[in-house]
Amino acid sequence: MIYEFRTYTLKPGGVPKFAEIFGEALPHREKYSKLAAFWHTEVGPLNQVIHVWGYEDVQQRSEIRAAAAANPNWPPKAGHLIVKMESEIVMPGPFQKPIEPGNYGPVYEMRYYDAVPGSMPKIMEGFGAKLPDRQKHSNLFFAGFTDMGLLNKLIHIWPYKDMNHRVETRAAAVAAGDWPPPIGPVIVTMNNKIMIPAAFSPVQ
Repeated sequence: MIYEFRTYTLKPGGVPKFAEIFGEALPHREKYSKLAAFWHTEVGPLNQVIHVWGYEDVQQRSEIRAAAAANPNWPPKAGHLIVKMESEIVMPGPFQKPIEPGNYGPVYEMRYYDAVPGSMPKIMEGFGAKLPDRQKHSNLFFAGFTDMGLLNKLIHIWPYKDMNHRVETRAAAVAAGDWPPPIGPVIVTMNNKIMIPAAFSPVQ
Protein backbone atom coordinates (compact mmCIF):
# COMPACT_ATOMS: atom_id res chain seq x y z
CA MET A 1 0.00 0.00 0.00
CA ILE A 2 1.17 3.51 -0.79
CA TYR A 3 -0.38 6.88 -0.01
CA GLU A 4 -0.26 10.02 -2.09
CA PHE A 5 -0.26 13.20 -0.03
CA ARG A 6 -1.31 16.14 -2.21
CA THR A 7 -0.74 19.53 -0.60
CA TYR A 8 -2.20 22.60 -2.28
CA THR A 9 -1.37 26.11 -1.15
CA LEU A 10 -4.34 28.35 -1.90
CA LYS A 11 -4.87 32.05 -2.22
CA PRO A 12 -5.59 33.71 1.14
CA GLY A 13 -9.21 33.08 2.05
CA GLY A 14 -9.57 30.39 -0.60
CA VAL A 15 -9.97 27.33 1.64
CA PRO A 16 -13.77 27.43 2.15
CA LYS A 17 -14.53 27.85 -1.55
CA PHE A 18 -11.97 25.24 -2.57
CA ALA A 19 -13.45 22.73 -0.10
CA GLU A 20 -16.93 23.44 -1.44
CA ILE A 21 -15.89 22.85 -5.06
CA PHE A 22 -13.82 19.79 -4.15
CA GLY A 23 -16.64 18.28 -2.10
CA GLU A 24 -19.13 18.72 -4.94
CA ALA A 25 -16.78 16.99 -7.42
CA LEU A 26 -15.65 14.24 -5.05
CA PRO A 27 -18.41 11.69 -5.88
CA HIS A 28 -17.20 11.68 -9.49
CA ARG A 29 -13.61 10.97 -8.39
CA GLU A 30 -14.67 8.27 -5.95
CA LYS A 31 -16.04 6.19 -8.81
CA TYR A 32 -12.41 5.15 -9.27
CA SER A 33 -10.97 5.08 -5.74
CA LYS A 34 -11.87 6.44 -2.33
CA LEU A 35 -10.47 9.51 -0.63
CA ALA A 36 -8.52 8.60 2.51
CA ALA A 37 -8.46 12.02 4.22
CA PHE A 38 -8.87 15.74 3.57
CA TRP A 39 -7.74 18.51 5.91
CA HIS A 40 -7.02 22.23 5.87
CA THR A 41 -4.32 23.84 7.96
CA GLU A 42 -5.23 25.84 11.03
CA VAL A 43 -1.75 26.43 12.49
CA GLY A 44 1.57 26.35 10.63
CA PRO A 45 1.66 27.00 6.88
CA LEU A 46 -1.75 28.58 6.32
CA ASN A 47 -4.12 28.42 3.35
CA GLN A 48 -3.23 24.81 2.66
CA VAL A 49 -5.38 21.76 1.98
CA ILE A 50 -4.00 18.24 2.21
CA HIS A 51 -5.79 15.35 0.56
CA VAL A 52 -4.64 11.76 0.85
CA TRP A 53 -5.30 8.89 -1.55
CA GLY A 54 -4.39 5.24 -1.05
CA TYR A 55 -3.25 2.91 -3.83
CA GLU A 56 -1.92 -0.61 -4.08
CA ASP A 57 1.16 0.63 -5.96
CA VAL A 58 2.32 3.33 -8.38
CA GLN A 59 0.93 1.41 -11.34
CA GLN A 60 -2.57 1.44 -9.88
CA ARG A 61 -2.17 5.11 -9.08
CA SER A 62 -1.34 5.89 -12.71
CA GLU A 63 -4.27 3.86 -14.00
CA ILE A 64 -6.80 5.37 -11.61
CA ARG A 65 -5.62 8.93 -12.15
CA ALA A 66 -5.81 8.47 -15.91
CA ALA A 67 -9.36 7.13 -15.67
CA ALA A 68 -10.42 9.95 -13.35
CA ALA A 69 -8.88 12.60 -15.61
CA ALA A 70 -11.07 11.35 -18.47
CA ASN A 71 -14.13 12.24 -16.40
CA PRO A 72 -15.24 15.78 -17.30
CA ASN A 73 -16.13 16.44 -13.66
CA TRP A 74 -12.59 15.84 -12.38
CA PRO A 75 -10.36 17.52 -11.32
CA PRO A 76 -12.46 20.08 -9.44
CA LYS A 77 -12.85 23.39 -11.24
CA ALA A 78 -10.85 25.24 -8.59
CA GLY A 79 -7.59 26.06 -10.36
CA HIS A 80 -8.19 29.77 -9.93
CA LEU A 81 -7.76 29.32 -6.16
CA ILE A 82 -4.47 27.37 -6.26
CA VAL A 83 -1.06 28.99 -5.81
CA LYS A 84 1.08 25.85 -5.58
CA MET A 85 0.56 22.09 -5.86
CA GLU A 86 2.81 19.47 -4.27
CA SER A 87 2.60 15.68 -4.36
CA GLU A 88 4.46 13.09 -2.29
CA ILE A 89 4.25 9.32 -2.41
CA VAL A 90 4.49 8.08 1.16
CA MET A 91 5.32 4.54 2.21
CA PRO A 92 3.61 3.55 5.47
CA GLY A 93 5.87 2.46 8.29
CA PRO A 94 6.14 -1.30 8.93
CA PHE A 95 3.93 -0.88 12.01
CA GLN A 96 1.26 1.17 10.19
CA LYS A 97 -2.22 -0.24 9.57
CA PRO A 98 -4.24 0.93 6.53
CA ILE A 99 -6.04 4.23 6.97
CA GLU A 100 -9.70 3.55 7.74
CA PRO A 101 -12.64 5.99 7.93
CA GLY A 102 -13.55 6.99 11.45
CA ASN A 103 -13.70 9.65 14.14
CA TYR A 104 -10.21 10.15 15.51
CA GLY A 105 -9.78 13.90 16.02
CA PRO A 106 -11.11 16.38 15.28
CA VAL A 107 -7.72 18.09 15.65
CA TYR A 108 -4.79 16.52 13.78
CA GLU A 109 -1.13 17.36 14.14
CA MET A 110 1.11 16.50 11.21
CA ARG A 111 4.78 16.46 12.13
CA TYR A 112 7.23 16.24 9.25
CA TYR A 113 10.95 15.86 9.70
CA ASP A 114 13.78 16.04 7.19
CA ALA A 115 16.31 13.29 7.87
CA VAL A 116 19.88 12.45 6.98
CA PRO A 117 19.96 10.55 3.65
CA GLY A 118 19.99 6.81 4.16
CA SER A 119 18.77 6.99 7.74
CA MET A 120 15.11 6.05 7.21
CA PRO A 121 15.46 2.33 8.06
CA LYS A 122 17.02 3.32 11.40
CA ILE A 123 14.30 5.91 11.97
CA MET A 124 11.52 3.40 11.30
CA GLU A 125 13.13 0.93 13.67
CA GLY A 126 13.52 3.47 16.47
CA PHE A 127 10.09 5.00 15.93
CA GLY A 128 8.37 1.62 15.86
CA ALA A 129 10.18 0.37 18.97
CA LYS A 130 9.07 3.38 21.00
CA LEU A 131 5.55 3.60 19.59
CA PRO A 132 3.87 1.21 22.08
CA ASP A 133 5.03 3.45 24.93
CA ARG A 134 3.78 6.60 23.18
CA GLN A 135 0.42 5.02 22.47
CA LYS A 136 -0.21 4.61 26.18
CA HIS A 137 -1.08 8.31 25.99
CA SER A 138 -2.83 8.64 22.61
CA ASN A 139 -2.98 6.73 19.37
CA LEU A 140 -0.99 7.34 16.23
CA PHE A 141 -3.06 8.01 13.12
CA PHE A 142 -0.35 7.56 10.50
CA ALA A 143 3.40 7.39 10.11
CA GLY A 144 5.49 6.83 7.02
CA PHE A 145 8.28 8.18 4.86
CA THR A 146 8.45 9.73 1.41
CA ASP A 147 9.41 7.62 -1.57
CA MET A 148 8.70 10.22 -4.27
CA GLY A 149 8.61 14.00 -4.00
CA LEU A 150 10.69 15.56 -1.24
CA LEU A 151 12.81 12.62 -0.11
CA ASN A 152 14.22 11.63 3.30
CA LYS A 153 11.09 12.93 5.00
CA LEU A 154 9.34 11.34 7.98
CA ILE A 155 5.63 12.14 8.33
CA HIS A 156 3.65 11.27 11.44
CA ILE A 157 0.11 12.38 12.22
CA TRP A 158 -1.54 12.41 15.65
CA PRO A 159 -5.22 13.08 16.37
CA TYR A 160 -6.41 14.94 19.46
CA LYS A 161 -9.72 16.02 20.95
CA ASP A 162 -8.58 19.64 21.04
CA MET A 163 -5.42 21.72 21.47
CA ASN A 164 -5.44 21.30 25.25
CA HIS A 165 -5.53 17.54 24.81
CA ARG A 166 -2.50 17.81 22.53
CA VAL A 167 -0.48 19.82 25.07
CA GLU A 168 -1.43 17.57 27.98
CA THR A 169 -0.77 14.34 26.08
CA ARG A 170 2.60 15.38 24.73
CA ALA A 171 3.73 16.64 28.15
CA ALA A 172 2.66 13.39 29.82
CA ALA A 173 4.45 11.23 27.23
CA VAL A 174 7.70 13.17 27.64
CA ALA A 175 7.47 13.21 31.44
CA ALA A 176 6.98 9.44 31.52
CA GLY A 177 9.97 8.87 29.25
CA ASP A 178 7.68 7.34 26.64
CA TRP A 179 8.59 9.80 23.88
CA PRO A 180 10.39 10.94 21.73
CA PRO A 181 12.01 8.00 19.96
CA PRO A 182 15.82 7.87 19.78
CA ILE A 183 16.07 9.36 16.30
CA GLY A 184 17.30 12.88 17.09
CA PRO A 185 20.86 12.46 15.77
CA VAL A 186 19.61 11.74 12.24
CA ILE A 187 16.91 14.46 12.11
CA VAL A 188 17.91 17.64 10.27
CA THR A 189 14.79 19.82 10.54
CA MET A 190 11.42 19.49 12.29
CA ASN A 191 8.12 21.13 11.31
CA ASN A 192 4.47 20.69 12.14
CA LYS A 193 1.01 21.83 11.15
CA ILE A 194 -2.34 21.62 12.89
CA MET A 195 -5.09 20.41 10.57
CA ILE A 196 -8.89 20.25 10.67
CA PRO A 197 -10.86 17.78 8.53
CA ALA A 198 -13.38 18.93 5.93
CA ALA A 199 -16.99 17.88 6.46
CA PHE A 200 -16.68 15.30 3.67
CA SER A 201 -13.38 13.83 4.90
CA PRO A 202 -13.65 10.10 5.74
CA VAL A 203 -11.61 10.76 8.88
CA GLN A 204 -12.96 13.21 11.41
